[in-house]
Amino acid sequence: MVNFLLEVGVEELPADFVESAISQWEGRISKDLTAVFLNPQTIDIYATPRRLALVIEGLPERQADREEEVKGPPKKAAYKDGQPTKAAEGFARKQGVSLQDLELRDTPKGEFVFIQKTISGRAIEDILQELVPQWILGLEGRRFMRWGDGDLKFPRPIRWLVALLNDQVLPLELINGSETIKSDRTSRGHRVLHPQAVTIADPNSYVESLRSAFVEVDPAVRKEKILAQIETVTKDYQGQAEIFPDLLAEVVNLVEYPTAVVGKFEESFLELPTEVISTVMVTHQRYFPIIKTATEATNLLPNFITISNGDPAKSELIAEGNGRVIRARLADAQFFYKADCDQSLEAYLPQLETVTFQEELGTMRDKVSRIMELAEAIAKQLNLNQKQQDEIESTAMLCKADLVTQMVYEFPELQGIMGEKYAALSGESATVAKGIVEHYLPKGANDNLPETLNGQVVGIADRLDTLVSIFGLGMIPSGSSDPFALRRAANGIVNITWHSDLEIDLLNLLTQTAASFIANHDGKSSPQQALEEFFMQRIRTLLLEEKNLDYDLVNAVLGNQDAEYTQRALTNLLDVRDRAQFLQSIRQSKVLEVIYEVVNRATKLAAKGDLATTELDPKKVVNPSLFESPTEQKFYDALAELVPETQAAIASRNYQLLVSGLEKVAPQVNQFFDGEDSVLVMAENPEVKKNRLNLLGILRNHARVLADFGAIVK
Repeated sequence: MVNFLLEVGVEELPADFVESAISQWEGRISKDLTAVFLNPQTIDIYATPRRLALVIEGLPERQADREEEVKGPPKKAAYKDGQPTKAAEGFARKQGVSLQDLELRDTPKGEFVFIQKTISGRAIEDILQELVPQWILGLEGRRFMRWGDGDLKFPRPIRWLVALLNDQVLPLELINGSETIKSDRTSRGHRVLHPQAVTIADPNSYVESLRSAFVEVDPAVRKEKILAQIETVTKDYQGQAEIFPDLLAEVVNLVEYPTAVVGKFEESFLELPTEVISTVMVTHQRYFPIIKTATEATNLLPNFITISNGDPAKSELIAEGNGRVIRARLADAQFFYKADCDQSLEAYLPQLETVTFQEELGTMRDKVSRIMELAEAIAKQLNLNQKQQDEIESTAMLCKADLVTQMVYEFPELQGIMGEKYAALSGESATVAKGIVEHYLPKGANDNLPETLNGQVVGIADRLDTLVSIFGLGMIPSGSSDPFALRRAANGIVNITWHSDLEIDLLNLLTQTAASFIANHDGKSSPQQALEEFFMQRIRTLLLEEKNLDYDLVNAVLGNQDAEYTQRALTNLLDVRDRAQFLQSIRQSKVLEVIYEVVNRATKLAAKGDLATTELDPKKVVNPSLFESPTEQKFYDALAELVPETQAAIASRNYQLLVSGLEKVAPQVNQFFDGEDSVLVMAENPEVKKNRLNLLGILRNHARVLADFGAIVK
């Protein structure tokens, strides 16, 4: 058995690519080795900003010989009058066998030519020389570059290659124009602490050889060291570092030899909003803030932790240098904050007329006006009192005002956050201020949802305006292309509605907004139909992926391009959620099995009639005088008793009432079909036949209130 080491030495890589490269190699290398019949004992992948590396242990020196069966042409093409044709000769020649080695075998598609041949295993050196360049150059990512005079692409220039099979160099070459990068056993140590070359004896000594040169190649070990050092240095400050997972992951891949260094800034900067200081530290400088206690996340200390990749002996100088940087950034922020506070947040509204939302859609001030109109419509649907409506109007009016403040211009990440701060300083209520920051939520798939009614209503209005406007211009997302994040916007509307149990009529809002768009854009067609289909796709996806519901039950509540179900879903998003979750619950409790056969059988036969799917009252469409069997009367009476149960279920969204009613009807339906007094539905008398089909149609319609049972897979 042999061990293999590969190290690709580069100039400093972006941190996100380091993490991505590890993930890509983890997903590819094992599969590639399996595909060539190699099963190593272990595969370890390492990475730092200056190198990507892997150590594979327990590789065979060569592949094992194997038997392979190869299928050739059909008999009628391979033989004519019992003699091999050119097709047979060509197949034998291609496979390196004689005509005598060909065999005829029966297959489901007739007789075919086969051969059984032994394939000799290849040496591991030859296989790796083919695979390794693919592993290196097959990596994907953003912002690849060329260097020198060649066409080779990589996130940063490749400077060296180490490739060892046990203690021997595996010859590899990467050609980049006039430059040829050849493999050897020479790596590089830490750029500052060990600038000399490092000779690697064999794969087993790789990790320790680099550690002796002040390079920790294992990201997991670097992470542990960073966390341990952060805990140690914060003890002297009676505080605790705020560890943001994304920041920690980034910092791990920015250093080769981490050293936690504590810096400081003047306490006067703590007068700034905490979010401003944290943004400067975390987003712009990759620093970890220090807080006094774990429960007082806003109680910042005038200190920070930076993870240095330099000489630990110069930590004081490093701290001073980083301190100068953050002081300058905080001084700028302090200036912007004071300047912004010189006027009220509302005073910034006219400046929104200088900011273009989209060329054909006007300015941000125009968008604010549309948001206010939509927010008012939503508030009326929710039957809010006057105070709530007034606060929502103020939130909608001010929700984008901070975009033209100096602070947000310099720190775009603070949009909404500064709006909340400035609104409070301007005398707005806490409800209005909180709604301004929350209307941006959720910003991503796993983000928090708005908790205030203001944030919920204005957030829905903002997203709905964007969706209708962009769809109206014909810029509908296709494939993976979604530059305006319209899928995220639609998901946000649905999730906010579900999370907050908002009784809104989305279909009405779409109709109203689409009509307003057409009125203000001559020559544009209504985007409503496309938006209805788009929202139905998003509802389907959210029910499947976030609510984890069975696909057939989701199909049953949404229908298959069924206008009735589409209208119902968009009119009441809470109803479609509740019906889907209720269906899942009665499947798990086995109740669905009790009613499924009865309802499904009735549904299939009812399709042969012409009863409208919305009719629920048997008294309107069934004539008892045409009954020829007692089972018809019992079926009719049971349906009549079901009507109030279904109406109550619709009014309260308590579908247990409907299902309980269907359970009571089930025995009567079974008697109707299969009892002693069963009837033939498709009677010769057309009036009797229609009467019986209407009975079944009424049952189907009651079941349709819950779902389309025909879409459910038993």
